[in-house]
Amino acid sequence: MQLTKGKPMIRKIFTGLAAATVMTMTAHAGKNVEPAQSPVIPVPIIPLYIGVGGVMGMVSNDCPCADDEKRKYDTTNFGSLLRVGYDFNPYFGIEVRFLRSQLSKQYATTTHYGIYAKPQYHVSDAVNIYGLIGYGHTKVDCKDKKDPLYEGNGWSFGGGVEYDFAAGDGQGDAEDGWGAFIDYQNILRDAGNLTVRSNVISAGVTYDF
Repeated sequence: MQLTKGKPMIRKIFTGLAAATVMTMTAHAGKNVEPAQSPVIPVPIIPLYIGVGGVMGMVSNDCPCADDEKRKYDTTNFGSLLRVGYDFNPYFGIEVRFLRSQLSKQYATTTHYGIYAKPQYHVSDAVNIYGLIGYGHTKVDCKDKKDPLYEGNGWSFGGGVEYDFAAGDGQGDAEDGWGAFIDYQNILRDAGNLTVRSNVISAGVTYDF
């Protein structure tokens, strides 16, 4: 009889222990499990950039005039510039340029477009110096004449400095964001019968994708 009465008591004890164990395991479940994190997919940087700015052109040519003036100058040849480039690595890129001095002039309007090799060197994460060596088409119009002073194809060269506002994100083909530039181009040197010369100073902003 005592064994018979003891069996329900033992069953109750084991049932209570089992219930307590289940409650304890449920309360602690998940405490040591780190929450799942979504993978971060980096946005690829495309080594492509675009720039816009203003230009100040300087045009001169021989002047077959009746007076003693042997050369005529226009130093207020203002206009705009568009540049699009691709950096193959931090040291070399290719750039296409289009400029036109349509905003202000004394007598000459310069239109130029060409493609340039762009060797470059980063003196710091923010400052980049570069050269321009290329070939393009140039037209210099004179407001007093129907025919242009000069129109043709030829070599051009120059150089400049770029500043990266987001310094530290990369150099050359790894840059990302806004920047600024200033540079010089020799577009024409004694071209045509009137030995036309055209040089421009450009300044503006760039955006690297």
